[in-house]
Amino acid sequence: MPTGYNSKGNAYNAPAVSQPNTSSYHYSNSNGSYYYSNSNGSTYSNNGQGSAKYTSPSGSTTHYVDAELLPDSV
Repeated sequence: MPTGYNSKGNAYNAPAVSQPNTSSYHYSNSNGSYYYSNSNGSTYSNNGQGSAKYTSPSGSTTHYVDAELLPDSV
């Protein structure tokens, strides 16, 4: 269940369900995209159309195609 909704109607969980008691958060957007900000400083975003991007805590970025094949949590 979402913690709340922003002004655009997108659901968010803070902290992310998979990372309780942390500064993490997760957005599930009405267009099918989603975004994770993880407690270790990494981020993961998926545009809901098969493209995704992971940024590690050190700042290196990996792009994915056909990202729907990846798990929806990090």
